[in-house]
Amino acid sequence: MPTEIERKFLVTGDSWKERVVAQTPMRQGYFETGPMSTVRVRIEGERAVLTIKGPTVGISRAEYEYEIPMEDARQMLDIFCTDRQVEKVRYDVEFGGKLWEVDVFEGANAGLVTAEVELERPDEEVELPAWIGDDVSKESRYRNACLARQPWTTWAPESRNP
Repeated sequence: MPTEIERKFLVTGDSWKERVVAQTPMRQGYFETGPMSTVRVRIEGERAVLTIKGPTVGISRAEYEYEIPMEDARQMLDIFCTDRQVEKVRYDVEFGGKLWEVDVFEGANAGLVTAEVELERPDEEVELPAWIGDDVSKESRYRNACLARQPWTTWAPESRNP
């Protein structure tokens, strides 16, 4: 079973920009699902994917991803996910032998910047760059599916940091 194991952090400062190797604009939407699973459609640059994620256990969860036609993705976003979308630019940043994904959110989540790093196993040690802030891996409100339903800009200012 394909498994996603990742840690997510808030980003402080912008020194990460010195290490960017690629960037991709993204628009993604979420279908209505139960509390234990997530179904997402995403346009990432010139590629479109449908992703199904299972329940999170620690920092791991089952994940299945399928490439779909671009026009299908656009229609799914416009028909099924109109009020549950996230827009962002993802920057690939190399540090410590790992590829970090720094997401700079736009629209209703503008101002939020997070970084994720994929791991081989949940207990894997990872070198943290200086621009990494609080670990929000286990805080569901920072998951994109939650941000699509309750955008970061709607949170009380004092609750935007763990």
